[in-house]
Amino acid sequence: MRNTLRPLVAEFIGTFFLVFIGVAAIVSNAYRDGSVGLLGIAAAHGLALAVGVSATLKISGGHLNPAVTAGLFSVGRIGAKDAGLYIVAQLLGATVAAFAVKGLFPEMAGIVTQLGTPKLAPDVTTVQGIVLEAILTFLLVTAVFGTAVDPAAPKIGGFGIGITLLFCVLAGGNLTGAAVNPARAFGPALASHTWIGQAVYWIGPILGGVVAAQVYERVLMKKE
Repeated sequence: MRNTLRPLVAEFIGTFFLVFIGVAAIVSNAYRDGSVGLLGIAAAHGLALAVGVSATLKISGGHLNPAVTAGLFSVGRIGAKDAGLYIVAQLLGATVAAFAVKGLFPEMAGIVTQLGTPKLAPDVTTVQGIVLEAILTFLLVTAVFGTAVDPAAPKIGGFGIGITLLFCVLAGGNLTGAAVNPARAFGPALASHTWIGQAVYWIGPILGGVVAAQVYERVLMKKE
């Protein structure tokens, strides 16, 4: 039982870490009239993910993202039951984090930002949003495989994964919110009751994650 719980608790805590820090940065940015800025928000997400992955890598594999779990499942690196439990733990971690920010940070800043729930820019269509989220997640999951999954990967913990998320937020944050993580979209949406466009943040990331996993596993990874 303990061996089953350990990775699930790790996924819960790691996802909580990412979502709490990321959402808190967005809410703080609104509360302080933009003093954090896009770079600060991107750094908060990227560094939180880097530490979260590094802390949980040897316990659960440091997924912290249903798109990563879906990608690993698609190439047989995690079973269906464990994948389902991982995703539940990730969604719970993101939800608790969003409600924690809602309860602890200034109420009006949370309302204005919808607790950091990602949304499409007015001139970005649903299809464009899905494709952009898929591309950004493809890059993120490629970083996961190239720095953590591949046996020949450099031993840099979660740094490569976190810095990739930072770049993704800088590149796409103003267009789609650059969630690249269904849990990151789900938790704040549930806490703020903001469900518009949620399909974008499930379809795009999972599609990008699965394609990245397939390409790396079948084409890029050296076979012994």
